[in-house]
Amino acid sequence: MVELNVNGIAHSVDAAPETPLLWVLRENLGKTGTKFGCGAGVCGACTVHLDGEAVRSCQVPLADAEGAEIKTIEGLSSGNGDLTKLQQSWIDLQVPQCGYCQSGMIMAAAALLKATPKPTDDDIDAAMTNICRCGTYSRVRAAIHRAAGTE
Repeated sequence: MVELNVNGIAHSVDAAPETPLLWVLRENLGKTGTKFGCGAGVCGACTVHLDGEAVRSCQVPLADAEGAEIKTIEGLSSGNGDLTKLQQSWIDLQVPQCGYCQSGMIMAAAALLKATPKPTDDDIDAAMTNICRCGTYSRVRAAIHRAAGTE
């Protein structure tokens, strides 16, 4: 059994230590907001926070996540129905088209804003390495600026 803290809740998971965190989140814990994209750590659809850092969960073995604070898109807001400024900016600026990559994008953006509360375009470009097939990158940048109050 592996002990995980996901969105502030303790879970005991019976899975092999080398199982990618992505699959444990989705299959064992039902956190399906974390998406499978490429499985190679390139696209970022599976981005979650591990001790506050944005990571590609398809590349994190379960054993490496034990004892860490894991946050998924489901745990980003306060849980009482209120969205974060970032999530509201995403909606207001109609960032998603197909939406598949967006939970990973939002998690990467949230980590950026935590580390750099007033990011420049260069900061955003450096941090936002997630791939969006629809190409909504300009709207992603605008939503991050709006959430940071730098639009």
